[in-house]
Amino acid sequence: MSGNSWLYILAATLVTYLVRVLPLTLIRKPIKNRFIKSFLYYVPYVTLSVMTFPAIVHATQKPVTGVVALAIGIVAAFFGMGLFPVACICCASVFGLELFLV
Repeated sequence: MSGNSWLYILAATLVTYLVRVLPLTLIRKPIKNRFIKSFLYYVPYVTLSVMTFPAIVHATQKPVTGVVALAIGIVAAFFGMGLFPVACICCASVFGLELFLV
């Protein structure tokens, strides 16, 4: 590895360490602010969504089929279907759309 690679690894390690350690050292009392509590509550969901939705759209041959499958999955989940049936419906819809539209 070159010298720059070690510098990048060190910088990434330092940033990751600081992000995890600083909240533990700086915040000693329970958080009472409703805005901060709600912000921290939704951070994991937003992060997962930001990583998942582009992958859904770009995992197919045509992005349109990914968007349509996402919409079908949202409707199926809205009507109370579980994770496995929704995943199967989305997969079947992508398969059918790409089979007939390509």
